[in-house]
Amino acid sequence: MKTVTVNKLQLKKHLSLIEQITLKEFLYTWVGSSTKGLDDFFHLEYTEDVFAKMEKTSNDTDLLISDDDYFRYITVTEDNQIVIGVLDMNSELKHRIISPDDIK
Repeated sequence: MKTVTVNKLQLKKHLSLIEQITLKEFLYTWVGSSTKGLDDFFHLEYTEDVFAKMEKTSNDTDLLISDDDYFRYITVTEDNQIVIGVLDMNSELKHRIISPDDIK
């Protein structure tokens, strides 16, 4: 997983329904849970603010991604790279590019 600054990413402004579902399934597979089980307590909502993303709703349980990084959202770049936004232990937002090779 590669950490990058957001200014180096060209994130999509809109995600199709297929892209939304694919990102959600990719995330659930990546964290090692079935889509059905994780969806019961961890909901993702599609939003289009500055860019399009699938983000956790505020009342959801925090999802610890690695070490002290907490998941905030998943999105995709114009080049179809999957990117997650995480908060580190200092509550600093970081972006990480995930490849299919990163799946556990």
